[in-house]
Amino acid sequence: MRVIAGSHGGRRLKAPRGRGTRPTSDRVREALFSMLGDLDESRVLDLFAGTGALGIEALSRGAGRAVFVERDRTVSRILGENLTDLEIDPERYELRRGEALRALRTARDRGEFYDLVFIDPPYADAVALGPKLSALLPALLAPGARIVTESDRRGRLAIDVPVTTERRYGDTSITIHTSPCPDPSAQ
Repeated sequence: MRVIAGSHGGRRLKAPRGRGTRPTSDRVREALFSMLGDLDESRVLDLFAGTGALGIEALSRGAGRAVFVERDRTVSRILGENLTDLEIDPERYELRRGEALRALRTARDRGEFYDLVFIDPPYADAVALGPKLSALLPALLAPGARIVTESDRRGRLAIDVPVTTERRYGDTSITIHTSPCPDPSAQ
């Protein structure tokens, strides 16, 4: 597994052994970031971050800052090693070890906003997480923010934010949601 493009393009990422972590494949990440386009100075939240491949790819392609949330101690250690090995400026990221829903509540309480959110939970949890994520995410979204969900096509993660793009790559379903921009004429 490697960073596809940008300032860290071609560099390898570490991944834990076994099947507990399922990093997004290079092919899917390449297609996804082609759809996302310019990330100039975006504020990124990478939930269920795993190896950090999605958030690191975003930083490599020009995102301004990324917050990585991963609950597994071993996996978060490997994510930290990936960030260090790539020599990413520590001012550009924060690694939060803990449960994703709790991290969202904490971010909401701190008044944080994000332009791009990656959500790639364990596939078995995706369906049950949809309503919980739908309740917490809106308070964290900047106007026009995009949310990228990755799930198994047979048990898709559905959140209550308008869908702009859906793609399937084998059994993997990628959905891009876009938060509505407030109507300036309504003020």
